[in-house]
Amino acid sequence: MTARLADIATQAGVSEATVSRVLNGKPGVAAATRESVLAALDVLGYERPVRLRRRSAGLVGLITPELENPIFPALAQVIGQALTRQGYTPVLATQTPGGSTEDELTEMLVDRGVSGIIFVSGLHADTSADMQRYEQLRAQGVPFVLVNGFSPKVQAPFISPDDRAAMRLAVTHLVSLGHTRIGLAVGPKRFVPVVRKIEGFHATMQEQLNLTPDEVEDLIQHSLYTLEGGQAAASALMERGCTAVVCASDMMALGAIRAARRLSKDVPRDLSVVGYDDSPLIAFTDPPLTTIRQPVTAMGQAAVRTLLEEIGGTPAPHSEFVFMPELVVRGSTAAGPGPDAASAAPPVQGSHAHP
Repeated sequence: MTARLADIATQAGVSEATVSRVLNGKPGVAAATRESVLAALDVLGYERPVRLRRRSAGLVGLITPELENPIFPALAQVIGQALTRQGYTPVLATQTPGGSTEDELTEMLVDRGVSGIIFVSGLHADTSADMQRYEQLRAQGVPFVLVNGFSPKVQAPFISPDDRAAMRLAVTHLVSLGHTRIGLAVGPKRFVPVVRKIEGFHATMQEQLNLTPDEVEDLIQHSLYTLEGGQAAASALMERGCTAVVCASDMMALGAIRAARRLSKDVPRDLSVVGYDDSPLIAFTDPPLTTIRQPVTAMGQAAVRTLLEEIGGTPAPHSEFVFMPELVVRGSTAAGPGPDAASAAPPVQGSHAHP
């Protein structure tokens, strides 16, 4: 026990006597000190004594898509921590192909008496889905908040990154490096974030490179939000002479880098790649990925704050809180190829490649 006390004291930056007071529930310890001792216990992997365990203010459901894309665990962690700090117990429910659907998970959480639900990238982001399910949930009196996706048909607060602005940042960066054949690799057309990214891409490409809508359309490739999806999309875009590709997720961007290598092309010398998310570990890829950072912490905390206001009886307005993403420039983007490289690319009708 003494060895353990010493470890906890070192981790918390307090004396062993203070640790002992906290663990034995003795008075005379400042709240902040008590918190750092409990945090030290958690960090070192020790169990909290029964009397120091929190009483939960209630369960809050968090429904996410698969956890293979690291952006979802990152969001789940921020949301989970913010809920725990407010005394709630987060319940993570994950959809998996062939597993439970969003509706089944929602029903399961409602049956467990959750105080509210946060949906991340759910059916609310799918323009082809029936939005009635959310109205039914509202009718049952369950507060909820929707992250990443927007529907005018659902009376609820939405939290989103600014997808149009994200494309403006990515395209402007690549144009400033001298690229004129810039492709966009995105997910299926029916998702709201995809529609918005395409709108932002169209506007910026037309404005900065004077392309017609048809010319821009030719530079957009729909695929899946996976490594393989990014690889397939980037291969198609390179065939169309693209020297740079903007991807709708970091996983797709890793696929684009793989596609370039399969064609013996170097990233960034022959192909510049921009990701989207800035998910954990993405700074350590080879080359480190230039990407658009989603403001995960701000979005996750806003989702929790909005939900707790609603649980507390202040109905949140039917509105969308939009968060500004930022461009993080690393090693996967570089100056566009010179005239010689551009002339080697297949000529495209009305393209701005050099003659």
